[in-house]
Amino acid sequence: MANHTTPAARSAAPSAPGNPAVPASADRLPLAALLALATAVFVTSLTETLPAGVLPAMSADLGVGEAATGQSVTVYALGTALTAVPLAARTAGWRRKRLLLTSVAGFAAANTVTAVSSSYALTMGARFLAGVAAGVAWALLAGYARRIAPPHLQGRAVAVAMTGIPLALSLGVPAGTFLGEAVGWRAAFTAMTVIAVALLGWIALAVPDLPGEARGGRAPVARTLKVPGVLPVLTVTFTLVLAHTVLYTYVAAYLGHVGLAGSTGLVLLLFGGASLAGIWVTGRLIDRRLRILTLAGTILFAVAAAVLAVPSGSTALVLTAAVLWGFGWGGAPTLLQTAVADAGGDAADTAQTMLVSLWNAAMAAGGLAGGVLLDLLGAGALPWSVLVLLVPTVAVVAGARAHGFPARR
Repeated sequence: MANHTTPAARSAAPSAPGNPAVPASADRLPLAALLALATAVFVTSLTETLPAGVLPAMSADLGVGEAATGQSVTVYALGTALTAVPLAARTAGWRRKRLLLTSVAGFAAANTVTAVSSSYALTMGARFLAGVAAGVAWALLAGYARRIAPPHLQGRAVAVAMTGIPLALSLGVPAGTFLGEAVGWRAAFTAMTVIAVALLGWIALAVPDLPGEARGGRAPVARTLKVPGVLPVLTVTFTLVLAHTVLYTYVAAYLGHVGLAGSTGLVLLLFGGASLAGIWVTGRLIDRRLRILTLAGTILFAVAAAVLAVPSGSTALVLTAAVLWGFGWGGAPTLLQTAVADAGGDAADTAQTMLVSLWNAAMAAGGLAGGVLLDLLGAGALPWSVLVLLVPTVAVVAGARAHGFPARR
């Protein structure tokens, strides 16, 4: 197996006394900095999904239907998918802290406009801007976490940073929904602005600065795709995220289909809690068991979809499926970003940016595809479509043994 040393790994190695990227102890993670990055991930994820929790009130205030307001999530994903690669290239030479602060400031601005806007068009523009900020953040955060950690703990560092995703899903969305119901949906977006402003100070104080890339240092997209292992990881990313988005976006419709409309909150809570457990296990084992974790997570998701696909009338089975799905999905962002960085080698930064674009393209496609399936075939078709996507996904992970998802990192 070829041993690709990533730029992140090289940057993490001590090169000079006093290098701020190197932790004080080679056996410890810089937790204050990593938790700041995790909060940035939380802001990124919650900004994207918050409209789902306040959709009825938001659509009523903007004077459009819920389906039209729901496209605020799609517009956000498109903003990320369309701009991540070109913006990453344009800002490659920026100092990393400056770029991260700019991204978080973008979230503060976009959420402020969303909170005060009474115009549907202006709101959609703000959501697109938030997606652009997310494209910058996602292309930056995993690599940042790797570079400030000791080389042998880089996978665990990414796992800590990525805890922001399940926290946003399990705590952020329910809290935002509660705040929206109690005070109004605009208060929920205002709270996101407050969090982003506070995060700016935290990043300034706790996150070490790192240099950008030298001019011409970023590998072209076409060359990166030819690096062994990159294409399998990107393929798995697209199909896995597409499958997840189809089901997650329309989980309330599915639960209504099986007579559990009143259990949506419980199902999402169980899913979020299981996701937290999944990312904890991933953080413990990723530096030694990336392949097994990816296979196991994908298979657990497939088993959950199979349970949901066959109507049983059992509430317990549906809740069990939610736990399996969450546990299998929780580590996916960490696993895939680590896998593509490992596989990319000298082209790791470009590979990471491509993964971000593809991830968000899959989210946008999942929202649209799920809506079409719902209209044409009904909610019962959703878990079956997930199975159709996950079977070849398992095959690609299993086949990428030498590159992409190797038995040993």
